Amino acid sequence: MPSENTGTNVTVGQRIKNVRIQKDVSLERVANDTGVSLENLKAIEAGDLIPPVGTLIQIARALEIDSGFLFRDQEQQLKERVRAYEKRTQNYAYTTLTKEAAHKHLKAFKVVVDAHHDHSGVGYCHEGEEFVYVLKGSIQIAVGEHINDLKEGDSLHFNSAIRHMVRNPGDEPAELLVVIYGP
Repeated sequence: MPSENTGTNVTVGQRIKNVRIQKDVSLERVANDTGVSLENLKAIEAGDLIPPVGTLIQIARALEIDSGFLFRDQEQQLKERVRAYEKRTQNYAYTTLTKEAAHKHLKAFKVVVDAHHDHSGVGYCHEGEEFVYVLKGSIQIAVGEHINDLKEGDSLHFNSAIRHMVRNPGDEPAELLVVIYGP
C-alpha cells in the first residue's frame, strides 16, 4: 500500500516513482503494462512530462494502486492556487470532480482544451469506457479512425480501449465533462 505521507509538494511523477520502487516494479514492466515508452516514463517520474489522465490511470493499474492516489497532490495544489484551472498536461487542463471516489471504478473530470490544441502523438488508450459532454465550445474526438464533431450540449460515449484523441479546432477554449469508467 502506498504511503499516505506524501505532502503537497510531492509531484505525481515522484509519487509514481516512490510506489514503483516500494513495490519493486521495473520501468520496463510499467512500460510493457501501459504501452508508455521508457523515455516518457522517465520524464514523468522526473517531473519533465505531465501525463494525461488516461496515462495516469494506466500507470495506476500497472502499479496496482487506486488512480485517486496519483491525483490527490494535484487537487491540494489546485486549492492553493488562485486560478480555477492549472495546466496538467501539454495539451489540456483538468480538475478531478470525484475526489471522494478512491477505489471506485468511475472518475469524473472537468477538462479545458485550449483553442487550436490537440493530443500530440498517437492518442490515448485505456481499459474501460469514457463519456464526454461538451459544456462550452466545440471539439473533435477521434475514436480509432472515426472523427466525432461535438459542440456545446453534445455528448459521446465510447470504448476507451480504442485509441482516441481530442482536438479543439475552435477559436475559444472548449470545456468538457469527462467521465471515465475503469474496471
